[in-house]
This record gives sequence, structure tokens and C-alpha cells, in this order.
Amino acid sequence: MAIIQSNRGLVAATITVPGSKSLANRALIIGGLAGHSAISNVPDGDDCVAMVRAITALGAGIGVSGSTVAIGEAIDRERTSPLTLDAQLAGTTSRFLVGLASVIAGPTTISGEEALRRRPMGDLLDALTASGAHVVSADGRLPVTISRAGMSGGNVSIPGRVSSQFISALMMIAPYLAGGLVLNIEGDQVSASYIALTASVMRHFGVNPTIRGSRIEIPHGSYRPANYEVAPDASSASYPLAMAAVRGGTVRVPRLRRATDQGDYRIVQLLEQSGCTIAADGEDIVLTRDPSKPLQAVNVDMRDCSDLVPTWAIVAAFSTGATRISGIGFIRNKESDRIGDLANELRKLGVQITELDDGLEIIGGEIHGGEVRTHDDHRLAMAFGVLGTVIDGVSLDDRAVVSKSWPSYWETMGIATSS
Repeated sequence: MAIIQSNRGLVAATITVPGSKSLANRALIIGGLAGHSAISNVPDGDDCVAMVRAITALGAGIGVSGSTVAIGEAIDRERTSPLTLDAQLAGTTSRFLVGLASVIAGPTTISGEEALRRRPMGDLLDALTASGAHVVSADGRLPVTISRAGMSGGNVSIPGRVSSQFISALMMIAPYLAGGLVLNIEGDQVSASYIALTASVMRHFGVNPTIRGSRIEIPHGSYRPANYEVAPDASSASYPLAMAAVRGGTVRVPRLRRATDQGDYRIVQLLEQSGCTIAADGEDIVLTRDPSKPLQAVNVDMRDCSDLVPTWAIVAAFSTGATRISGIGFIRNKESDRIGDLANELRKLGVQITELDDGLEIIGGEIHGGEVRTHDDHRLAMAFGVLGTVIDGVSLDDRAVVSKSWPSYWETMGIATSS
């Protein structure tokens, strides 16, 4: 167990967060299809490393210099020999690769670690099968083997309730399907902001999706080479912002205003509603909280910013009153059961938290130390890290899991741990 060293002093820090892995992985897929492109400010977390390795194995000519990935030759879509790709624990990477494999001639097997192999993918596989791809999967989960076979465009329906990543995976390959693609999203759509992010990256590389409610139209064509700079990650920014909110003081997050089109940028608005002061200084966001003024509970529907749930649960635990987080039933199938596992671990620390059908209710109050598990979930680990700077005696079973998105999290945040 790693014991988090508490620090009740006021925050006075400038904390630079990594680039958005969501944007980076989209740009890497699309740039890999376009060829002769460069993606800068790519984060060095495990998910993006797995994606770079995968598109390299798929034939893209890759050169890495610092945080820039230069792409020479495009992915070889006419490869016929079998190939296996390891997505490790990366849900986004695995789902995007499954889509990508459906426009490649030869069989590509996508697999990953046990926790990833438990995550559902049936809706995406059904849509690819309906479009003519050859798909082999035992139970709608990884490992899955896919080849292009008779893959073509036209009209495809896919449920929107499980993961927007399925929709994004189909959108990104759509230009390479004969006749393009019309996607009809059935039922409630979760994480709609990520669909808009996918469309924005596609437009940067020369393909213009049309989104009209639950219908997305993408023309046949191809991506054009381009240079793309990945914006700072708003979900990662939630941790330094929350740390200053619960401890008091001031934190500056450089260039965060470049992330305003990310759904998780909502953390800025929510913290302002809770009683923090927010200031824009050029491209930077500066948050200040007077510790003499208590944080106020803010109810929120997080279906479009669900990666903020662990962070907001921590803020809620230090707020006055009851906080209800709703619209997030689908996050039980993230890296962990982000409702059940988060609630169980916070109860160990004395947090009054109740699981709801589609969310959580948290009542601010007394919190104490204790041992908590991360459940292989980087976002739980980072949120518990923030809590541990305020409460004595909080310890984690796995501090290294943050490498999925932010390997230098503990050092950059200034959070000390000991064995």
C-alpha cells in the first residue's frame, strides 16, 4: 500500500496537465489513415503508447520526438497477413482499433488484459457485421478478429446507451466505405460531447461529418495529411482544480482554455457554482478558493462528462449538503464499476454515499483515513490522491495505475506517497 502524505496547507501552484488522450487517439487513427501528418502534445500515458504501437504494427511509418508523433507512410489497408494487436487496458484504443481493422483486407486480432476483455463491445461488433465486415468473437468482447471482407457504407443503426466510443469508431472509418456512411443512433445517447470531438478532428483532416440530432452523415472520401496539436486534457485538469477547491488556495492550469470544446471542461463551471472563483488569464484558467467559505453542494447530470464523476464525488464529500450525480448508469462498464467501486471505497473513509439507479448521492461530512483500492482504474487513483492530501492516513493499493493517462501524476501534482 502507498500512504498519501496529507498537506493541509493552501494550494499555491501552477500545474500543467497532459494532452487529451481522447483527442490524441482520434488524431493518431485519422493521421495514420491520412499519412504524412504530425500529431503534437501527445500524452505519454499507456493508452496512447498502445495506440502508437498499434498503428506502427499496421504499417504506418512512425517517428516519435518528445511529445510529437510524426507519421510518414499511411496505414497499410491492403495487408493480407494475420496480425495481433495488444490494447493492454485501453478501452478507447481497443474500440477504435476494432473499427479500423474493418477497413483492412487481412485478419487483425485485437486483444488486451483481463479487465479490458470484460468490457462489452457487442453493439460495435454487430454494426460492423451488418456493414459486411468479417467478425469473429466468442461473446461480444475481446479478443476479436476482424477483416474487411464485404465491408461497405450505407445506413447503419447503433444504440447510443453504452459507449460513444462505438459511434466514434464507425465515424472515423466512414470515409473509406463505398458511398460513405449514415449512422442512426438509437435511444438515449451518452457522452455526446465525444461525438463532437470526433467530428472536429475529422474536419481538421478534411472530412466534414454532418450531425443532425441522432443522425450522422459522413461522405465517402479520404483524409488529407495535416498537422494537429492536441489540446490539454480537461478531465486531467479536474484533479488540480479540485485539489485547490477542497484545500483552499490558488491553482493555475496553463492553456486550459484550449479545452473548452471537451465535455469535461464543465468542471470549471461546476467549481464556480460550488463557491470557487474562476479567472481566465490569456489561455490559462486560475481557480481560487477562500477556505473560510464552505463549498456548496451542486447537483449535476454527468452523462456528457462522466470521467468527472470520481473527481466530483471527492468535491461533494467536502461540500455542505447533499450532492446528486445522475445520468451515469453506463459507467459501471468503465475500467472499473465506477459507481459501485467508487461508492464502496469512499464508504471505507466514512463518506456518506448512496448508489442510485443512474448515479450517486453524497452527503458532505466527517471523513477519516483508511485503505482504498483503485480497481485498476486510473481515475479512481487520481481522485483518491486529491482526497488524501486533505485527510490523514489514506493509502492506495496501486499508485502506478495512473500511468494509463498521466504517468507523472504524483510528481506533477506535488502529492507525496510513502510505503
